[in-house]
Amino acid sequence: MKVLLLSRYTRQAASSRYRSYQYLPFLEEEGIAVTPAPLMGDSYVRGLQEGRRQIGAGTAAAYLRRILDTFRARRFDLVWIEREALPWLPPFCERWLRLRRVPYVVDYDDAVFHRYDLHRSGIVRALLGGKIDTVMRNAALVIAGNSYLADRARKAGASRVEILPTVIDLRRYTGRPAGERPYVIGWIGSPTTAEYVNEVAGPLARVCRRHGARIRLIGAPPGSVPKLDVEYVPWSEEEEVPRMLHFTVGIMPLPDTPWTRGKCALKLIQYMGCRLPCVASLVGANPTVVEHGETGFLARAEQDWEDSLDLLLEDESLRARMGEAGRARVEEYFSLEKTAPRLSLLLREVASSKK
Repeated sequence: MKVLLLSRYTRQAASSRYRSYQYLPFLEEEGIAVTPAPLMGDSYVRGLQEGRRQIGAGTAAAYLRRILDTFRARRFDLVWIEREALPWLPPFCERWLRLRRVPYVVDYDDAVFHRYDLHRSGIVRALLGGKIDTVMRNAALVIAGNSYLADRARKAGASRVEILPTVIDLRRYTGRPAGERPYVIGWIGSPTTAEYVNEVAGPLARVCRRHGARIRLIGAPPGSVPKLDVEYVPWSEEEEVPRMLHFTVGIMPLPDTPWTRGKCALKLIQYMGCRLPCVASLVGANPTVVEHGETGFLARAEQDWEDSLDLLLEDESLRARMGEAGRARVEEYFSLEKTAPRLSLLLREVASSKK
């Protein structure tokens, strides 16, 4: 069985790595040969991680390459698309695939439809507001990272929708928290989401003063949280787990917006895989990952954040108990070992429908 993977980025980007590339070794063992054809390469991803926007000849060449990749899709049993084939353009590629009767699976881990239907420009809303709905409707299968994304696909008229959460490969999560002192309140993410830490700057500052704790952000550009004394640590795939093991508590603050409701809570799963307790906003997929009072705490208001962090920093046994419970929950629901067989089955079912 042959699959053409039209990913947004290379495995250097978290979204592509966790939603597709980490599955490739398992799929290969299952007799599913996946040919990756990323839209944007490593240099583009590095620019994103450094906070640089890149539009020019390289982007134009990438779009042309994507069109050519789409034309060769008939050599494959199915096409696996991450989000959309050509961002900021109408769904030409997806319509071509449907016209040529090439089944495609489309995967979502973010509410990318809101980039268009809630855009401040009326022209963008008019031209592209219904684009992702069309992509979903024409897909043989929509894979959604959470129920918010799945509900949108069903409303768009998708013929089949399955929820497959973002997961981690627990073989990489072998250590235990280092028990570092002073305490470290930690966050991991991308430059585009680092601003969300500002949502809880007040509670973080007060908790740090009381406990002598530090704030450490992995993957955030320096200066992204100007109101706090923050240690900024660069991200790397090799070092992300060892660095998280030096956290005392992991956090995931989010404002409640249409965009954030589509978030799939990856960082919470990473913290829990490291046996770390976590505190998260009661937004999006967070309540489906964190069991309040068991694996961490869900916070609505600033006082909730403050109380939860105080409690965790003051009680080592609570941290250990929640950390172990979080690890067990990831092993049961959010591990590659659990979801890879299901993904394999889904891809085979779609491919068989072509025959």
